[in-house]
Amino acid sequence: MTVKKIDANPSTLESVLQELKSDETNRSKISFILFLADDEPTTGRSWCPDCVRAEPVIFKTLEEFPEEVNLIRAYAGDRPTWRTPAHPWRVDPRFKLTGVPTLVRWDGESVKGRLEDHQAHVPNLIMPLLAPAT
Repeated sequence: MTVKKIDANPSTLESVLQELKSDETNRSKISFILFLADDEPTTGRSWCPDCVRAEPVIFKTLEEFPEEVNLIRAYAGDRPTWRTPAHPWRVDPRFKLTGVPTLVRWDGESVKGRLEDHQAHVPNLIMPLLAPAT
């Protein structure tokens, strides 16, 4: 089906989440946040090899799902920014990120499932996140 991709960064994620939550058409859709590393300006590719490996697998898996899905691509910044222990998504109690990529199922208020950096590229682990919420 369709994957609606929305880009965000540490300064815009809150407004993106609020906009998604307030839009009536999104209430029945499954939403994900994919925390990623930024692209290197010199190469145009992510500085994170795990992100390079996981991102196309995640997109393909979500596109094969029969319902429309929202995917917020949340770019954490360059390597020095991400490595900072005080990075907003490391210290945010909702996310508590330890690595990128991290894929989370978001219900509008909280995380309802997650795959850490070493798991996010495995389709068989992504599929259970698409199951109906309990």
